Amino acid sequence: MHKIYANLNACPREFRALLHGAAMQEITIGHSGAAVWFIDKDSGYFLKRAEKGKLQRQADMTRYFHGKGLSGEMLSYVSAEQDWLLTAKVQGDDCTAAQHLAQPERLCDILAEQLARLHALDFADCPVQNHTEQYLATVERNYRTGEYDKSHFPDSYGYASAEEAWAVVQTQGHLLQNITLLHGDYCLPNIMLDDWRFSGFIDLDNAGVGDRHVDLFWALWSLEHNLQAPQYNQRFIDAYGRDNIDESMLRVVAACEVFG
Repeated sequence: MHKIYANLNACPREFRALLHGAAMQEITIGHSGAAVWFIDKDSGYFLKRAEKGKLQRQADMTRYFHGKGLSGEMLSYVSAEQDWLLTAKVQGDDCTAAQHLAQPERLCDILAEQLARLHALDFADCPVQNHTEQYLATVERNYRTGEYDKSHFPDSYGYASAEEAWAVVQTQGHLLQNITLLHGDYCLPNIMLDDWRFSGFIDLDNAGVGDRHVDLFWALWSLEHNLQAPQYNQRFIDAYGRDNIDESMLRVVAACEVFG
């Protein structure tokens, strides 16, 4: 670990006492453009920095999920020249840890059962009630600016071109609903287990009330990607509840997701 944040003066004053003298490790995550540090102090913290306004939704949804016992605590959100978000570490290891991948059937069942429980929760007080509208607006913006990448998706969801995928969004995107509390990025690295017990979700910047098939798409993609074994997808579908899944809607989500 690296000792002490390299440019302490750039950090908001609210965090300086916590950071002073603490061992820190910079973490590389995803493609969000955010910088993330793990602070090895007390039971552990994560500090995230991003462009101004980028972390507001994650702060709101982390606070909301924590209130339901589903995530670590959102300790502080500061929006100045940049956004800063401080959260408590969720105990345990994420689902890509070796001990979890070594028992794929058990892991698959836990992921499906936990997602079904999430999707059954009341969401009347959720601060983000319009995930689908925001989601489709992002898809359209990225289509207009030429962002199209299907390289990470299974062949079964492949589209021959951006225009083919966009046609599906235009004709079927309206079928996506706002009727379920979502994680929004339900992948193995974002679900924490402590001795095989669910301990919380992390990275809630896409959470809100939306269509269950967004979470289902990413769960199935992540299982195949991380386990390198597509046969677990059917087990996951059975454990989640096959009657609650419309596989044609997974293709609609796939058409959206190729636009980032």
